[in-house]
Order: sequence, then C-alpha cells, then structure tokens
Amino acid sequence: MTADFRSDTVTRPDEGMLNAMMTAELGDDVFGEDPTVNALQAHLAQLFGHEAALFCPSGTMTNQIAIAVHTRPGDEVICDRLAHIYNYEGGGIARNSGASVRLVHGDRGCFTIDDLTHEINPPDCYYARTSLIAVEDTCNKGGGSVYRPDVLEQLSAFARLNKLKFHLDGARVFNALAVTGLDPKPYGQLFDSISVCLSKGLGAPAGSVLIGSNDFIAEALRVRKVMGGGMRQAGVLAAAGLYALSHRVEGLKNDHRKAQQLAETLEKCTFIERVFPTETNIVIAQLNPAIPSNVLVEQLEDKHILCFAFGHDKVRFVTHADLTDLQVDQTCAILKTLKISAS
Repeated sequence: MTADFRSDTVTRPDEGMLNAMMTAELGDDVFGEDPTVNALQAHLAQLFGHEAALFCPSGTMTNQIAIAVHTRPGDEVICDRLAHIYNYEGGGIARNSGASVRLVHGDRGCFTIDDLTHEINPPDCYYARTSLIAVEDTCNKGGGSVYRPDVLEQLSAFARLNKLKFHLDGARVFNALAVTGLDPKPYGQLFDSISVCLSKGLGAPAGSVLIGSNDFIAEALRVRKVMGGGMRQAGVLAAAGLYALSHRVEGLKNDHRKAQQLAETLEKCTFIERVFPTETNIVIAQLNPAIPSNVLVEQLEDKHILCFAFGHDKVRFVTHADLTDLQVDQTCAILKTLKISAS
C-alpha cells in the first residue's frame, strides 16, 4: 500500500463522514436555504467569535474574497514572502482585486511588528494605499510554522492603530491551535476576517469557510457570486465539514507526532543537509547541494512512498489521518537505508 505524504488534502472521507454526507438535510444554498450549510457557517462564526460566515468551494476562494472586500484597486496588501496568497493563488491579488503586494521577510513565513516598521505607506498620492495585513497560521511554505500568540496580538493592535484590516489565512488553523492550546474565540477576534479550510488536516473532501462581521460577509457574498462560488445543495459537503470539526480536530496532535518522527529520521539521513523546524504536520527537508529534489522524490516513489518536490532542493512531507503508524514506521525504515548521491 502506497504511503502518500504529498499533502493532507489526499485524505478520503471515512465511513462516519460518508454517512453524514449521505443523510444531510439539504436545500438551495444560493437561496440561503440549505440548513446544513447554515449550521456549519453559524458554528464556525460562533467558534471564532464573529457574527457570520460563508461556505465556499476552496481556501483560495475564501482568501481572494477577503482580499477583494478589504481592498480597492491600487491598494497594497502586506504579507510574508512565503505566504500562500502570494505564491500559490495564481496572482489572484492582482487579477481579482487590482491590488499590489508588499512582501516582508519573516521567520519561516511568520513576521513580527518589527518587520512592519517601515512597510506602511504614507498618505501620499505617490504611494499605493496600504489597506490590509495578511498572515498565514500555520504557514505551509514555512514548514507548518506557528505564530506566537503574543506576536499575533501585537500585529492585531498594530493593524487597528493604523486603520488597516487584518486577515488570517487559516488553511491549517486547527493545527496551529493544537500547538498553542489557545481558545478559538479570543484567537479569532484578533482578525477582521478568517479563512478556515476543511479539506486539509480535517479531512473533508472540499470546502472552506470565510468568517467575519455581518457587513463583511454581506460583501463577501457579492464577491462569491462574481467568482462563481455559489453552490446549490452544498449541504452534502458542509455535512462533511461539520463531521470533521466534531471528529478530526483531536487527531491533529497525532499527525504532529508522526511528522516529528519523520523529521527526526530525515535529520539523520546522509543526503539531507537540514530539516526545517517541525511544529505541526509539515516536514520540509533540504537536500545536500547538487542533489535535485526530484531524485529523492523518484526514488521514494519506486518504494511506494509519495512526497512533494518543494523547489529544486527541498522535499515536503505532510502527515495526515489516512497515514497509519505502520506506514510512517516503514517509511522511516526505508529512509534510514536509502543511499542517494549527487551523481
């Protein structure tokens, strides 16, 4: 059986989730009449201390909707150079919102208030209007890095002081909360908007939820319509999300344990130069110079282990609920005996 470490998006619904989907009460969500979607939206809004929420097909859409609502064409968005909204959403900030980006160089995708000292443009017509600060917690490209709670509090206060909006790309927010132990409600209230993905560590087949104030979600609904994100009997998917929130959150700590085991093994491999600090379920390993990442990916694939080339010299492994302890043990055993050279 193949051990698939490419992403936590490869998980498949288990029997309980499938049953929840098959028995979900349905309606037309574009008319606001799907009770299961409404229940999911209300649950997550309340969980994170906000007024309303909006169910969408993907996390890219929820992020892009948030940016479109918070900005005007010509505005500037501040985010880290490793941010998903900058690297992996098809240039959507420019294409969808007509906004530009100011990149900051944080630590593995997590920046601090000190990094923003000179990044807010003055109120002068020569400059783009700074309007939004966006953070990603955990940061995918940073190796699943987690923001320190005090840093987020400082960034939130800084945004409010400077009359800026503060958005959270929370694609793996429950992984972050599993590490910090924070209550979602006070954590969520640090932000003006939050994107929560259901199809990664939580294991739902699709869907993300955008959270914010009533006024914000009313505008978000307009943008979702323009983007073609309205779905009809979407309760089939929302039911999977509700099931995941009830049954999968505690299991994230187990995914973190598996990732730590894998990271410790990779650190001892002769073909690995370094392994990024592993806080959650993402392990990024940098190979020795002159060993392309595809070499390791291909050799592991021959042994029925799938991972992801993360640039020319790095490989990413992501642990998730569908990986058994036996598969992780077997993968570690194979890595210990694997011989890879630059030739």
